[in-house]
Amino acid sequence: MFKKLTFFAAAALVGWSCSLVKEDRATCPLTAPVNVHLSGFRVSQEGFPATKTTLDVADYAGVNSLTLGFFDPEGTPVYTSTQSSGTAGFGDFSLSLPMGSYTMVAVAYTTKEGSPFTLTSPTSASFTGLHAYETFVCTQAVNVTNAINAVDISATLERIVTGLTVNSTDGKTANVTNVRMSFSAGGKSFNPTTGFATVDTGFNNTVGVTAAVGSTSCSKSIFFLSTDEETMDVTIETLDSSGNTLSSAVAHNVPFKRNRVTVLTGAMYTNKGVGGSFQLSTDWLSDHNASF
Repeated sequence: MFKKLTFFAAAALVGWSCSLVKEDRATCPLTAPVNVHLSGFRVSQEGFPATKTTLDVADYAGVNSLTLGFFDPEGTPVYTSTQSSGTAGFGDFSLSLPMGSYTMVAVAYTTKEGSPFTLTSPTSASFTGLHAYETFVCTQAVNVTNAINAVDISATLERIVTGLTVNSTDGKTANVTNVRMSFSAGGKSFNPTTGFATVDTGFNNTVGVTAAVGSTSCSKSIFFLSTDEETMDVTIETLDSSGNTLSSAVAHNVPFKRNRVTVLTGAMYTNKGVGGSFQLSTDWLSDHNASF
């Protein structure tokens, strides 16, 4: 039911080329053309529920960038390229690789101003700015043995992030500008091979509140876990335009799971002094729901 990530080394011989080879190679190896088509990836609808379907890369608004990398056995990049949605041929890559063994890493993600993404190696990638966003990954071994026999490899990109949604049950007050969600674990960097966070020391994510005064609000965070399921404390703060904390509450032992959203629901703008706490439900649903 899933679309495929497919590439093949064409049968034609293209001669000698050193343009994609690391500088310390003594000789210029024989290369073969490689075409990569990122035709789709596994997507969970309704946030991150259990029911999955497959959408074409160009049709899924949750990502706006694709990065493809080939790395040699030492982890040195031999080829990397990034495409942006809306450009012609989004999802199709054409390149030339020398004969040899490689690790292919394909990442589909969203990046925005202030939140750049970097792929360093098969074991290191990161959102280096303010936020992390939707991220799908596949990592696969690739052998280019000759330029005569075609290589046809299929793979599926999997979502590797978890999410938090904080819903207020009370109306936003006029003095609130932002919501800060602070996590005691997890991070914005990950290992593309495992899909797990490479930094598990926690972080904070501050987002603007667009709800009108008196209306309920919804604030979201996306990040990476160090294991498939992880429990941590989450602090929710409302902030004024100067960054001062107006209210604060802590949810203890909040469960998170990859490809799943945890939902916290409660009063954020009234009856919440510093030191407030959350009450959590204990059952997993399509999304994990808790009250505070």
